[in-house]
Amino acid sequence: MGFRQGAVLASCSFFLGVLFICFFVDYRILHQELTEEIIEDGFQFYATFFNAPPAIKAVLHGFMGVGIFGLVAKLHKYDESAIFFDGSSLVAYIFAIAVYLAVSVPSLRTVVTPVDVDTHADRIEALRILSAGNTIMMVILGAVLVLQGGQEYARRAELRELAKIEELKAK
Repeated sequence: MGFRQGAVLASCSFFLGVLFICFFVDYRILHQELTEEIIEDGFQFYATFFNAPPAIKAVLHGFMGVGIFGLVAKLHKYDESAIFFDGSSLVAYIFAIAVYLAVSVPSLRTVVTPVDVDTHADRIEALRILSAGNTIMMVILGAVLVLQGGQEYARRAELRELAKIEELKAK
């Protein structure tokens, strides 16, 4: 494993770790009967998350950039493996970032800093949408990790087959 693959795996794992922490709240919001306690826990959790110091947000966004950089660098090799595995991973990773930017950030703002026209029901709906978006991102980033693992498996299987062919030629 080289630096490029390490950058991809590290960024996906970091992003998944953050989403896994959120999943403790998201699970209750999505899969349990909504009570005032669950709703208030969600509001408090995401308010803490939203009001985190700028350095924490910079690290999260920086790791997103590292993931894109690593995938583009791996795609630069431009062989069949890179086109299939890294190209698919890049598309999935960009889709996860698009979900983050288009769903999570606006929903987070609605939950934490509602505008005058946002009712309590709007904030609850935004909380549910935020939780669903986080779950979608977890699935997508899991798929990126599976694709990267599949690429490594395919590379090792190819090396084994080439070694068998070389062994047969030597006989």
